[in-house]
Amino acid sequence: MTHYGMAIDMQRCVGCNACTIACKSTNNVPEGVFWTRVHTDGGDVPDVPRETAGGLYMNYITIGCQHCENPACVKVCPVGATYRDEATGIVRQDYDKCIGCRMCMAACPYTGVRSFNWEEPKYAMDFATGDIDVPKHEKHVVEKCTFCYQRIAKGEVPACMELCPARARHWGDLDDPESDVSKALAGREYAQLLPEMGTKPSVYYLV
Repeated sequence: MTHYGMAIDMQRCVGCNACTIACKSTNNVPEGVFWTRVHTDGGDVPDVPRETAGGLYMNYITIGCQHCENPACVKVCPVGATYRDEATGIVRQDYDKCIGCRMCMAACPYTGVRSFNWEEPKYAMDFATGDIDVPKHEKHVVEKCTFCYQRIAKGEVPACMELCPARARHWGDLDDPESDVSKALAGREYAQLLPEMGTKPSVYYLV
C-alpha cells in the first residue's frame, strides 16, 4: 500500500506554467481544458502584486485535483466512476463508467479542478501527443488530474515534476518518511487547501 502525494514549494514556484503545459501535453488533454492551473495570489490580474502595509505581495498557487484521502467526489458518484485507488491513494476517474451526471464536480470543494467534455474532445493538432497509454478522452465524461497514473504504474513520476525548472515540486509516498515529499514536509511549514472541509488533501503547499 502506498499513499502518493505532492508538496509544492511556494517560495520556489515562479508561475511559469511549465507544469500546466507538461500535464496538457503528456496526457493529451483536449483543447480549452487544463488539469493543472497556476493562480496569482496578489492583484486582480495574473502576475500582478497587491499592495500591503508591508509593501507589494505576490505568490503563485498551482491547483489541480488534491487526491484527497477522504474525497467528497467519491461519496456522491452513483456509479463508482470516481474512486480512490487504495493501492496508490490516487483518486481516479473511470471514463467507461462515468454517466456524465457531474455530481463529483458539484461535491468537490476545489473549484475548477475537474472538467466536463460537453462535446467530442477537440485538439489543436490532428494527432495525439504525450504518452501512448493515456486513456482516450470521451464526450460526456468528467476528467481531472490523474497524477499521471500511467507513468506511476511504470515507476516514473508525474510529468509536472520533470518539467518544473524551479524544482518546486516534491513527490513520493507520504507514508514513507524517507521519500522526497515526506522529507520536504518534515523540514518546512506547510498548508493545505480548505482543510476545514475534512477531505484531507494529498497535495501540500510549502510556505
